[in-house]
Amino acid sequence: MPKAGKRCAFFTLGCKVNQYDTESLAELFRRRGYEIVDFDSEADVYCINTCTVTQVADKKSRQAVRRAKRRNPKAIVVAVGCYAQVAPEEVSAIRGVDVVIGTQGRADIVDLVDLAMAKKSESPLVAVREGIPRPVFEEMPISCPTKRIRGFVKIQEGCDEFCAYCKVPFARGPSRSRKPQSIIEEVKRLVDSGIREIVLTGIHIGAYGRDFHMPNVKRTLGLPCLLEEIHNIPNLGRVRLSSIEPLDIDECLIEKVRELPKVARHFHIPLQSGDDQILAAMGRRYTTLDYLRIVERVRQMIPEVSVTTDIMVGFPGETEENHRRSCEFAKSLKFSRMHVFKFSRRPGTRAYHMERQVDSKTKRFRSEKMIQIANELKSEFCRSLIGKEEMMLVEDYESRRRVVTGIGSRYVRIEAEGEESLVGSLIPVRVVETANDLVIAERVLSHEEGFES
Repeated sequence: MPKAGKRCAFFTLGCKVNQYDTESLAELFRRRGYEIVDFDSEADVYCINTCTVTQVADKKSRQAVRRAKRRNPKAIVVAVGCYAQVAPEEVSAIRGVDVVIGTQGRADIVDLVDLAMAKKSESPLVAVREGIPRPVFEEMPISCPTKRIRGFVKIQEGCDEFCAYCKVPFARGPSRSRKPQSIIEEVKRLVDSGIREIVLTGIHIGAYGRDFHMPNVKRTLGLPCLLEEIHNIPNLGRVRLSSIEPLDIDECLIEKVRELPKVARHFHIPLQSGDDQILAAMGRRYTTLDYLRIVERVRQMIPEVSVTTDIMVGFPGETEENHRRSCEFAKSLKFSRMHVFKFSRRPGTRAYHMERQVDSKTKRFRSEKMIQIANELKSEFCRSLIGKEEMMLVEDYESRRRVVTGIGSRYVRIEAEGEESLVGSLIPVRVVETANDLVIAERVLSHEEGFES
């Protein structure tokens, strides 16, 4: 057991899965007597949950190590996660790193930190398992979240797709699903702790249940069934799906989202490119026509739905014509939000060795153009909400203006007049106007009218 008064700070890079993993790691330290403090505070242990999706993520991981050591040169610095998994030698060579852990065996992190403290060696303690076989889901459940309003619950880990640009399957290993009962128990604990919205997350959540290999019951163990079980948990306010691949969206899933009132009217469906030639080169298993039919079906069955996406520019071989088609296709889909990012050349991926790499200046120009389209579509979608009602999860209160802000079912930021006592509540509002990155709404009722349990 560490001595009383030990402090641990976390810095998280990357996706929502990493945010969940950080919460899990923080709980492990908290159970062992550590106080969790802000990363810019002085701490005895600094834990950097790394990402390796882009070169920028690698760079930010290294910068975080240096920041930690400047704050407290005597602290133990831990590098954990995807970057550490795929490049343990590179990460262990970063000056200031004391412990290196990948994406497996993270439940031992506190013991490894204690060992590093006792060891007092100049060489880092490296505990990265080379190669990830098909293991069971590593359980690190959360019972006492840091954030008290919205909470992430990881239902699945790993990916079997191996898209040409992506390093994640190498970092996270093969797809494996978490047992339904474990998920339900965690959601219940989070709801009991005051969490109002649960976000189901994972590396490839559409693959949930495929690896259970149980005859005749496989269909009952998939994402639609899990969604319904979670929906029926008493006192849950809302449940939201995180990113889901296009080909994983079928009639059954759409029907569940439509029929279950606690499920957010929002699908995040990665597109990656609006050009068939580039999609094929990326190793994506759909065409733009396939994608269009999926989105049209979602909107047909759930007219009020919000569809957001990810889109990449500058993939190797992308010509001006490919880019133009991608822009036009994105415009035609009228996404409510687009996450635009530039292709990053990652060693070990197929795209790393592809010819006709796009130069950084061109990628920057194409990114700016696609972001402009994204901003126009977002504004258009926000305007389309005027006069419509939303269920707003209140997350913050601004005392100077006496307004509350939060997130709507359709994943739009909302501002409305309100009191601090509303924080953590689900309240019905009506959109009256738009302003920059959010919509302005008025209260429909004076008291919270949450969902029936």
